[in-house]
Amino acid sequence: MSRTFQLGVDTLLADHSDWVRGARVGLVAHAASVDAAGVPTADRLRAAGVQLAALFGPEHGFASRAGAGEPVAAARHPAWNIPIHSLYGATRKPTPAMLAGLDALLFDLQDLGVRCYTYCATLRNVLEAAAEQHIAVIVLDRPVPLAGVVDGPLPDEGCMDFVAALPAPFCYGLTPGETALWLRDKLRLDLHLRVTPARGSPSAGHWIPPSPAIRSAACARAYPATVLFEAFPAFDVSRQTAMAFQEIRLQPAGHQFQAAPADWKRIAELALGHLVTVLGANAGEQSPSAGKQGGLRLEALPDGLRLTVTGLAAYRPARTGVALVHALQQVWGAPSLWAEPGARPAWFDRLLGTDRVRLALQAGATPADIAEAWEPDLTAFRAERQQVPRYARPA
Repeated sequence: MSRTFQLGVDTLLADHSDWVRGARVGLVAHAASVDAAGVPTADRLRAAGVQLAALFGPEHGFASRAGAGEPVAAARHPAWNIPIHSLYGATRKPTPAMLAGLDALLFDLQDLGVRCYTYCATLRNVLEAAAEQHIAVIVLDRPVPLAGVVDGPLPDEGCMDFVAALPAPFCYGLTPGETALWLRDKLRLDLHLRVTPARGSPSAGHWIPPSPAIRSAACARAYPATVLFEAFPAFDVSRQTAMAFQEIRLQPAGHQFQAAPADWKRIAELALGHLVTVLGANAGEQSPSAGKQGGLRLEALPDGLRLTVTGLAAYRPARTGVALVHALQQVWGAPSLWAEPGARPAWFDRLLGTDRVRLALQAGATPADIAEAWEPDLTAFRAERQQVPRYARPA
């Protein structure tokens, strides 16, 4: 670990301990909420004499052990005898009863900068609840693995829910602290909000899974491109392995599709053919088994595909996901893909916050056509982002 690396909890206690001195605080955290030395944020706060009065856990729970979508029950900390409120159970927003007696809420979740990854929805709910109860919020900032990556559609107004809670692109590239500041202004919240910055760059081994499937930063970077395949039960994104969201394979049985190694090679080449104009490489540079186009390598495995992000500057995750679905449609046909028993087109729409992408794919639109439709919104969002202070930059 770099000695100069600091996370939000480090800078809070080093530079702004007066913000929490004498205050009764609640902490929104999970297993990845640690300081730069790997000490859990809750332990670090208590050791510094902060009056930690309540804990709050997001999806997957305060201990990050629950599965995706699994409700989490409230509990009490066995050693500290304080409540661990669940924000993914009976309620997903802190209630007035949960916040009673608190002077401030500290928010310290490792996020990805992807709208359907639900910690940003929890952040929004925390900010709104705190504004309603006139409680200060301090976001303990930390870097995100997709910093600065902006891609994908904005959600339609009628489609916003817990997996589409931000009026932002599918990939919005902000840290939790930056997101909080942007949301406060976007939603016009009357809120006392502070952010303690992260400083420096973490070492390669710093990653702690913020949820069971996001086992590495590589998983996190691939996630927004392959999470759309949750809508297609015929495909497995290796969720239970160390390669979660980095690979796409057909399930062993229970579907109508068959694929030989040559089919996966064709799918990879078809998908890359729709990405080269974005990633800035020549389509003729593709190798027979793999293509490396700027920030992306897409390999054809004997029984599937492997996606590796090699650089963020040229990476367009939403367009990559759309290109992969489009390639599968070209191999197996759009009607077969979307009508496969158990297929979840409504979930595809919920993840993206709109049905426009699915309808365009089903109508035969190219990934370039689909991406062109969301580009004006991305331009407007990038302009909004410029007004937000940037906290998690390397020192």
